[in-house]
Amino acid sequence: MGSSDQEFSTPPPASRQFGITKPISTAGPTETDLKRTIELEEFLVDAGLHEISEEATKREEVLGEIDKIVKSWVKQLTRQRGYSDQMVEEANAVIFTFGSYRLGVHGPGADIDTLCVGPSYVNREEDFFIILHDILAEKEEVSELQPVPDAHVPVMKFKFHGISIDLLYASISRLVVPQDLDISHGSVLYDVDEATVRSLNGCRVADQILRLVPNIENFRTALRCLKFWAKRRGVYSNVTGFLGGVNWALLVARVCQLYPNAVPSMLVSRFFRVYTQWRWPNPVMLCAIEEDELGFPVWDPRKNPRDRTHHMPIITPAYPCMNSSYNVSTSTLRVMMEQFQIGNKICEDIELNKAGWGALFEPYLFFETYKNYLQVDIVAVDAEDLRLWKGWVESRLRQLTLKIERDTYGMLQCHPYPNEYEDPSKQCSHCAFFMGLQRKQGVKIQEGQQFDIRGTVDEFRHEVNMYMFWKPGMELYVSHVRRKQIPSYVFPEGYKRPRPSRVICQQLVDKTSGEDIGEECEGGSSERRLKRKGDADCSGARPNKPEKRASISPTHEKLPTTDQQDHEVKGIEDCVEASCGNDKDDNARKLANGSSFLECGEASAGDLFCNSEMIKVDLEQFAGSNCTIVGGSQELVDDDKQGTSPETEHLKNGSAQNGVADVSEPNLALGVALEAHGSVTADAPQKPALRLSLTSTA
Repeated sequence: MGSSDQEFSTPPPASRQFGITKPISTAGPTETDLKRTIELEEFLVDAGLHEISEEATKREEVLGEIDKIVKSWVKQLTRQRGYSDQMVEEANAVIFTFGSYRLGVHGPGADIDTLCVGPSYVNREEDFFIILHDILAEKEEVSELQPVPDAHVPVMKFKFHGISIDLLYASISRLVVPQDLDISHGSVLYDVDEATVRSLNGCRVADQILRLVPNIENFRTALRCLKFWAKRRGVYSNVTGFLGGVNWALLVARVCQLYPNAVPSMLVSRFFRVYTQWRWPNPVMLCAIEEDELGFPVWDPRKNPRDRTHHMPIITPAYPCMNSSYNVSTSTLRVMMEQFQIGNKICEDIELNKAGWGALFEPYLFFETYKNYLQVDIVAVDAEDLRLWKGWVESRLRQLTLKIERDTYGMLQCHPYPNEYEDPSKQCSHCAFFMGLQRKQGVKIQEGQQFDIRGTVDEFRHEVNMYMFWKPGMELYVSHVRRKQIPSYVFPEGYKRPRPSRVICQQLVDKTSGEDIGEECEGGSSERRLKRKGDADCSGARPNKPEKRASISPTHEKLPTTDQQDHEVKGIEDCVEASCGNDKDDNARKLANGSSFLECGEASAGDLFCNSEMIKVDLEQFAGSNCTIVGGSQELVDDDKQGTSPETEHLKNGSAQNGVADVSEPNLALGVALEAHGSVTADAPQKPALRLSLTSTA
């Protein structure tokens, strides 16, 4: 094992300044703070966030076995390439850990982020991803082996004796890698490419974080707590556009620097206090950005135009300093700021003895927050294909959010939810992701104005279907569902909570300024069944949507800063002003209004096409249209159209071939729900036919 496994547990000198600014407060804990810290630690233990000693021992054994495998692999390659017996004897590779395991905040079942450092003549492309891959594939203890050579940080994922491993490789410019290699020294970066730098920096950043916090144990407890909070609130996912493990570690470490003598209960409270007031895109930095003669690019918005577009810069402390949170978008930043506000309010209540720690970790009621959602269904023939296909699609979901923001000029906001869901009734392997949709608050729109994102979704689907390892049976369906149509399998108990009574609704209206809560209560007096045609098996284009009960959308008050915090507010402003950047608008949180229209169908070889399934439209929500019910289905005719579109005629005549509007006609029949007669078979022409538009009425 590498030298980065040493502990930085020596107490720092009391006079040392941590970070690029002076601390906001050097006050230590009161008796009450110490008591709350004990309660917090007990809560984390009861929540099962600490692994048992047997699992910890097993992890050490697994790392030891992997270390032996990579050492043998390097010696084998050294011999094959004709080096002397002495070189073969000295040939070596060293294993380092990073991420949550290195920081000491991993929980039961967590993966181990691992780096293998090898000599200059052992490369990544062939030796690591082919030869070592084949060696691992032959071992019985290895399962779910998945190479990802094209990732931003190339990685090989697998399970070893059931423990998840993410293995990176770095070839440094040395013929022999010493066992006591100091990976934090800048010399390891000489004469290596940028992919190797990124691979090395995982370990270098983890070690720097442990060096730059005043108290490692307090940092670990606070980080463990806030990672758990982020997962419960749906904002823990770097790939989706939120924050991953290293991002949360850097944010918590900065708060530790600003409050060097605070205990964990204080650090958690100060975390929310600091970041509700942080003026993004001012960067969070643990130390000054280091320039170096090696010439690798570092984060610098003054020189690099792309760095100016980052919404939530969180800068890594090891050279070359980079923004670790470049995936954050305007929508995901807005969601995180909302959650910081909620967390801050709960921590204020905890300090006033109005709430316990359990209130902070209440799960986020995502499916009760929005009226409109995008549902992304991913299916494959078997579990192994689904694992590969899902990983690819999930890595692209962030692009769908960005494309929707781009094509609607920020008027339609997305909330991608990082949790995945599985429909157990499916005969094939299946999982689904969801995105909440809402109109930007405070923006005036014309009556009947629509957000037509069919072209956006088609572009996304086309890019996803370019997956180089695509196999028959790997399919993707994107559809628009309203809250009442959310499938039951996303709810823990299999059903939604009953709608609150009218009295409770009125109380919520009185407590908040959210227009949509009152509107939802007023419109919720009658329930209707939303039935669908189609099978529940893999041949269906979308999962079944059984009857659901409507539910209330919670909103949260804007949380003011209390008088007791005034002395710290100035300190937060000072530390923000020490960084570069401009003030940014905080996006609003108003729910979207209006109707929706969807045409979706079955699939074959990655293309979607229309079938007999018809999604009913909620008539009460459709403003400005003559709505009549014909034959048990709902047929809408736009007043301005004075008739039906060509697509209506094709469908009513049962024409399967022409049952789908061409994507070159984006303005066709946007407000009209079409009744489908007849179905489409695999022999029919396959057109990219996902029709999805979100109508917002004034």
